[in-house]
Amino acid sequence: MTSASFHPTSGPARRTVVAAAGAAGLAGALTACGGSDDGASSGSAAAPQDAGGALAATADIPEGGGKVFADRKVVVTQPTAGEFKAFSATCTHQGCAVKDVADGVIHCPCHNSTFSITDGSVQGGPAPKPLPAVQITVSGDSIELA
Repeated sequence: MTSASFHPTSGPARRTVVAAAGAAGLAGALTACGGSDDGASSGSAAAPQDAGGALAATADIPEGGGKVFADRKVVVTQPTAGEFKAFSATCTHQGCAVKDVADGVIHCPCHNSTFSITDGSVQGGPAPKPLPAVQITVSGDSIELA
């Protein structure tokens, strides 16, 4: 009767391999989900997209209010009759998309930052800077990204 003998190999132990694979999987999952609790994407602030295209009709933007164009990452406001302004729709706090415009302010739902429809300045909440202005052109009844 021969006895089986144990011969250690030069490779890593099975437990080490399993633990490393688990850690790599967890790191990948965390990266995919992002590190923020508010849905913000990592990286720099998102710039408006598709410059030069028709954005809206002037009639679509209420006087004293505005409209968020999430797919273009821009918010257009009409502080006074016939005066149109545009700002980035990415909050300067943690990069969330602003959601709506009401009562003279642009509202970010993530941490309740609010911004002026006139100049994008911070009106409340944790946002550290105003929303950056976006260039638009108004021609007749059409608003376009410049």
